[in-house]
Amino acid sequence: MLYFAYGSNLNHFQMKRRCKDSIFLKKINLKDFKLTFRSKHKVADIETKKKSIVPGALFEISKSDEKKLDIYEDCPILYKKYYFNYYGKKVMTYTMVKKTSFKYPTERYLNVIKRGYKDCGLDQKFLKQALLL
Repeated sequence: MLYFAYGSNLNHFQMKRRCKDSIFLKKINLKDFKLTFRSKHKVADIETKKKSIVPGALFEISKSDEKKLDIYEDCPILYKKYYFNYYGKKVMTYTMVKKTSFKYPTERYLNVIKRGYKDCGLDQKFLKQALLL
């Protein structure tokens, strides 16, 4: 199955540790969404916003990888699955169930995401934008 990562799972080392079968395919942009950080955990989330994009990575994952991600993402308590079409293919990602207010992420978490942006060749300006209120 196809999985869209936009937060800490962009980090190739972390993604391989969580999902041993995962294969990074390419970087893509999710249109009409924006990146934010929220909840008491201060973690990444996406929300709809016209004319905005969230850069991320497309991974091929196995059924067992998906089960591991569900546990890691605390699905369906903290995150729920969200599906979208990418050139006729169904892609799964996660969005937060409760849309709480913005919470600045920890430096450690942010560094994991920054490494992920490098791993996937993403433009960090979108990450910087998400951190500005």
